[in-house]
Amino acid sequence: MNESHGHQQPKTHTKILLTSLSAMVAETATFPIDLTKTRLQLHSSTTKPTNAFVVASEIIRQKGPLGFYQGLSPAILRHLFYTPIRIVGYENLRYLVVVNNEVAGGGGDLVSLSTKALLGGLSGVIAQVVASPADLVKVRMQADGRIVNQGLQPRYSGPLDAFSKIIKAEGFGGLWKGVFPNIQRAFLVNMGELACYDHAKRFIIQNHISADNIYAHTLASIMSGLSATALSCPADVVKTRMMNQAASKDGKAVYQSSYDCLVKTVRMEGLKALWKGFFPTWSRLGPWQFVFWVTYEKFRHAAGLSSF
Repeated sequence: MNESHGHQQPKTHTKILLTSLSAMVAETATFPIDLTKTRLQLHSSTTKPTNAFVVASEIIRQKGPLGFYQGLSPAILRHLFYTPIRIVGYENLRYLVVVNNEVAGGGGDLVSLSTKALLGGLSGVIAQVVASPADLVKVRMQADGRIVNQGLQPRYSGPLDAFSKIIKAEGFGGLWKGVFPNIQRAFLVNMGELACYDHAKRFIIQNHISADNIYAHTLASIMSGLSATALSCPADVVKTRMMNQAASKDGKAVYQSSYDCLVKTVRMEGLKALWKGFFPTWSRLGPWQFVFWVTYEKFRHAAGLSSF
């Protein structure tokens, strides 16, 4: 991890490539769960009660197995920006803290959990601002599946069509609709995911529970997935609802801000609604993190880089 300054840049390029590849593997493997989660969150209490299994079987019945991959292309496009920025950004920020600790006579690699949480949150925010337009298109295309189910024409024929229609109808700034709930969610997810994975893996290795291998990576990724889900689920529900709403005919939106969405959701559906889709979110984040971290650590090892 203590890389010399001379080798920092080429290694950063390698890490960007490896994170992109690992994210594509993880996204493709877990996308059906994400689609189910998004559809579930868009169900309000006014519609008949439903659960993840009902939503998933509905998708299979209407679209077949390929229906689970509606909106995969913008999801992969998003991860080509989002994941390298947050993962490599976090590692470089952590490296700077370690170097500063050493200069100040501190404990070298001993970065506190609270510092890791802050670094994870910050790198998540930067990554999310860049990737927000692709995230918006992904949510809209996933929600399109419900419109098709009602026998109506989908709003968008593909990611490029979605980008151009959103810009035409809502302006260039429309691509960043829901960016604030998105930023909040990204801060919480990355605070939970990156800090927890990093800290848990070091704890497992230092306490000789496992060597730095697939077992340590698996255990750390499970803990990381749980903490990221618990922290981010409320922001995820708000984000999904904010991004999916288009202005009504009179130009009024249902939710004026993420705070307004939060208040209205709790008032209409109770506090529990903020954790709507908790199990699909966790069953999505858990496998995603497992596939991503195990793949990424393997890729790093193959490329001759140190463990994350």
